[in-house]
Amino acid sequence: MASLYEIRANYDRETIVVYQAYGKSIALPAITNQGFVAPFSFQRMTWIKPSFLWLMERSNWGQKSNQEYTLAIRIKRTAWEKALSLAVLTSPEKGVYSSGFEWEQKFKAAQVHVQWDPERSIRGKKLAHRSIQIGISRHLIEEYVQDWIVDIQDYSPLVSKIHQLCKKGMVDKAKRLLPKEKVYPISEELGKRIGIT
Repeated sequence: MASLYEIRANYDRETIVVYQAYGKSIALPAITNQGFVAPFSFQRMTWIKPSFLWLMERSNWGQKSNQEYTLAIRIKRTAWEKALSLAVLTSPEKGVYSSGFEWEQKFKAAQVHVQWDPERSIRGKKLAHRSIQIGISRHLIEEYVQDWIVDIQDYSPLVSKIHQLCKKGMVDKAKRLLPKEKVYPISEELGKRIGIT
């Protein structure tokens, strides 16, 4: 199970990159201000994902409405690990929770949700291992925007370039442009909390 449930990410000693896709009205002010401002909603959960290809599948390479801009958001690793420490899985996994009732109580009160979805290949095929996405509730969003974010980059031109190469059948060339992701190390305690055993 450990090899199926691993966090893979682009990270350095201090920071980790997560991805979000938005339309112009949210993305452009975020890039300019290096932080989210209205009409970004501070009242609803926002999901961040460290897997570039998972987001490409979700946004259809930036082709979906209101997901045209791919933002690479560099956040503090301390903040990322804080999110993991507060996380509750979106389903009552055995081995993590003693009962469905325990999970339900924790889920209702959770500030952070964690969901594992099949990772994707560059062609969009489901892979055997899973990719993590983290939902930050409205109780933590302000902290996410004001304290966690170090840098916001517009990856939309990169997304377009990789997508065009794939469409032309130049997949090997496209793969060389993908952000470099590797297994992110976490403690046994955090791993148990998010379903990595």
